[in-house]
Amino acid sequence: MMTQRVALNGGWTGFQVIHRDETAANMATTDLIDILDTVDIPIVVLRRDLVIACFNKAAADVLRFSTSDIGLASRDVSVLAGLPRLEEQCSQVIASGVESRADFRDGDRWFVVRISPYKKGDRQVAGCVLTFTNVTAFRASIDQVIYERECTKAILNTVADPLVVLSGDQHIQSGNRAFYTMFFELASLRTQLNEMLAGSHAFQPVEVDHVFPGEGQRTLILDARPLSLPGHSERRVLVTFRDITARKQPEAANNLRAIAERKEELRRSEAFLAEAQRLSLTGSFSWRVTTDEITWSDQLYRIFEFDQGMPVTLELIGTRVHPEDIPLLQDMIERARGTGTDFEYEHRLQMPDQSIKYLHMVAHGTRDQDGRLEYIGAVQDVTQRRFAAEALSKARSELAHVARVTSLGALTASIAHEVNQPLSGIITNASTCLRMLAADPPNVDGARETARRTIRDGGRASDVIQRLRALFSKKDAAAEEVDLNEAAREVIALSLSDLQRSRVILRPEFADDLPPVSGDRVQLQQVILNLLLNASDAMSGVDDRPRQTVIRTERDEGNRVRLSVQDSGVGFQAQDADRLFEAFYTTKSGGMGIGLSVSRSIIESHHGRLWAAPNDGPGATFSFSIPCDPEAVRGARSPDAAQAPSGVSEHAPRHP
Repeated sequence: MMTQRVALNGGWTGFQVIHRDETAANMATTDLIDILDTVDIPIVVLRRDLVIACFNKAAADVLRFSTSDIGLASRDVSVLAGLPRLEEQCSQVIASGVESRADFRDGDRWFVVRISPYKKGDRQVAGCVLTFTNVTAFRASIDQVIYERECTKAILNTVADPLVVLSGDQHIQSGNRAFYTMFFELASLRTQLNEMLAGSHAFQPVEVDHVFPGEGQRTLILDARPLSLPGHSERRVLVTFRDITARKQPEAANNLRAIAERKEELRRSEAFLAEAQRLSLTGSFSWRVTTDEITWSDQLYRIFEFDQGMPVTLELIGTRVHPEDIPLLQDMIERARGTGTDFEYEHRLQMPDQSIKYLHMVAHGTRDQDGRLEYIGAVQDVTQRRFAAEALSKARSELAHVARVTSLGALTASIAHEVNQPLSGIITNASTCLRMLAADPPNVDGARETARRTIRDGGRASDVIQRLRALFSKKDAAAEEVDLNEAAREVIALSLSDLQRSRVILRPEFADDLPPVSGDRVQLQQVILNLLLNASDAMSGVDDRPRQTVIRTERDEGNRVRLSVQDSGVGFQAQDADRLFEAFYTTKSGGMGIGLSVSRSIIESHHGRLWAAPNDGPGATFSFSIPCDPEAVRGARSPDAAQAPSGVSEHAPRHP
């Protein structure tokens, strides 16, 4: 029985009867409800506001709906917790009038939920009807079929003799591992196979000679039998191969001895190759794309730390690939299936003990005469080489940092020494002047002379500062024609190791039609490097999203060229945008706060400007724009800090 009875114009709006009197209408509604209660498929009706209007007896019996669920929103009914997108799908069905389907799991049972719109007399959709079809047995039968197929395949692969199944048009349907290893050509048997399939006469076994790589010529008996499958009209053929070489050839023993010798030579060659692979940490593989059959060398098993001989599948390989590199693996597989060309990839493995391995893979694709694609490749474990490169890069970075700090310390000592002498003279002369003025009577002439000496020493201090400034800008910038794209690529190559060690994903977006600029190439690259390293520092504490940086070049207004570095770091407050470029301003304890100040000086010396802006989402974007007209930068001077030691490339942390 229905758990709630409703009037015709209530929850069952949309069901119409031909009678116009209320009594007849209510009787028709009651009959309809009784009919729906006899249906063993659960049915639930939702109003347009996604509130449960009613359901039939099967819904109560099968899905445990109760009368307390009527009048509740669908999201508040615990029975429907397995349909997290139910409200969204129902809203789409009500809006579009097109039914939808969804899978629903209730414990060990599976249902296909059909979401259908129901309409009022004026054709307006008044809600939707959910019907739950139990497909548990159907899914179980499919799983059983898959299991049986895999079992059959595994059994056939243990058979030493080659076996192959052909379709009625003599295309290969399946074969065991021995057959695919042999790659026998069946075209010469086409006529006999056609006659057998036509039922004119049975297949007569055929004796053929075939040359096997590494084993020489062998004599085989080929036999074929038709296969009929109950309930299927399609006919197939099982072709078997039997080796009768020893029986056919009197000199079989000699041939076998020769084969044994060749096998021994092959074994020695394989041993040499295996040892070479072990020493070089390189494994080899083959991948038949059509069947997804993958063969590994022993060393490749050791690299992935799988048991020797374990059947290798793409899914098994995926269990070892680092989670962040899964999209790279999927992209590689998709490209390899489509193009059939050579490919080369680097990716990481995450081992069961959470250690990381870095692999370099190279593969060559070939096709057989039937167009089947196979890849032969090598995989090298480059973990130690990567760690050594990172250690070397880190050592270089630390050494450069020490050199920069040392240079800055020497610069500070020089400034202090040069300024100290005139300042001491000023203090001494000022003290003498005070004593002369305090005398009775005051020594005005002496005080006047002392004041002149004070002014002189002040001028000396000013001259020291001017000389120091001249030291930094004592010569013109080395102006030359600079391809900003190429300059940026060189900086990326220089800093790529540091960025990778910091798990930064760098995406270049360079304009193809970018005109050259005129300026000092080294200074401009210094600015680009500073912005890239700043972006890396800004994302050092980001762990909840990819550390992505975009470096972009483009034309700018006013015959100018713009370069931008956009990160996804912690960003900065808008009111701090100008302070970021102040000398010695930093929010990081280990930073000196001079990198952005020097960078702005360099860009301004090229008649450009450098600025920062927060992103709409996480992070910030630092950009500079310089003119591409050579006349605009002619005669540009080096910035104040352009001649400073390598310390000027120290990047000031710019995000709070």
